Amino acid sequence: MPTAVPAPLAGISKRLRCPVCLQPLAPARTSLVCRDGHTHDVARQGYVTLRTSTGRPATGDDADMVAARAAVQGAGYFERLTGALAETARTACGSDSPVIVDLGAGTGHHLAALLGALPHATGIAIDASRYASGRAARSHPRTAAVRADVWQQIPLGEGTVDLALSVFAPRNGPELIRVVRPGGAVLVATPTSEHLHELAALHAIRVDPSKLARLRRQLTPALRPTSARRITWTLELTRDDVEVVLRMGPSGRHLKPDLARRLAALPEPVLVTASIELRTFRREGAGRE
Repeated sequence: MPTAVPAPLAGISKRLRCPVCLQPLAPARTSLVCRDGHTHDVARQGYVTLRTSTGRPATGDDADMVAARAAVQGAGYFERLTGALAETARTACGSDSPVIVDLGAGTGHHLAALLGALPHATGIAIDASRYASGRAARSHPRTAAVRADVWQQIPLGEGTVDLALSVFAPRNGPELIRVVRPGGAVLVATPTSEHLHELAALHAIRVDPSKLARLRRQLTPALRPTSARRITWTLELTRDDVEVVLRMGPSGRHLKPDLARRLAALPEPVLVTASIELRTFRREGAGRE
């Protein structure tokens, strides 16, 4: 275990909530503790787990999926998206020292870019996967990593963040609205129907055509849509790259049984469309906790 609670976790601990009693947390040696004495140890990788004991919590991505995502991000294939997120966040944040939470943060790659663009910002990376949380804890010196199941609850107090980020991630609408302060914003990235469509024959996952309608139902009218943009570019991949791209997300669990044969038949380089819609929503009101 670490010798102390990492500085980013200690710094934002009062914004976090104990999953047992919902009271604020405080650092105590190698743990976060609430006033009732519920203790949540920090893992040696630098993240803390804050999950309720009711129901079956989500486990998130496995080690292979997280490693595949890290490889794709490291190769820079999605830097167009990362750059657009950082650019939009600079406009969306209405604070000189914003607190940004990335829900379904994965490796923390996108959040780290936002923190690089906003030198006085603090980041909270929340993900259900212990493998992802371990990477997120090391992604940036101002990232606090929390392992939690956002479908159950987001372990943050009401109105405690300035900007919430959701990139290809599950969205618990009521909880998302609750944790964003009045005047704060939510930034959502979703794939369009064109995203990676050249690889559709290799897996059984499809983009839900009602995704936008569902997003609006989840977030409005409590959050007001303020901007939308589409980002489209072309990926130039090898066959090996294609397999890694497929294995980094949900499609990795639904690959065609003859994947090797299908991959071998692809001409190199494999040109693949990346197409993402980026939307900003604003919570009405002003002020902060």
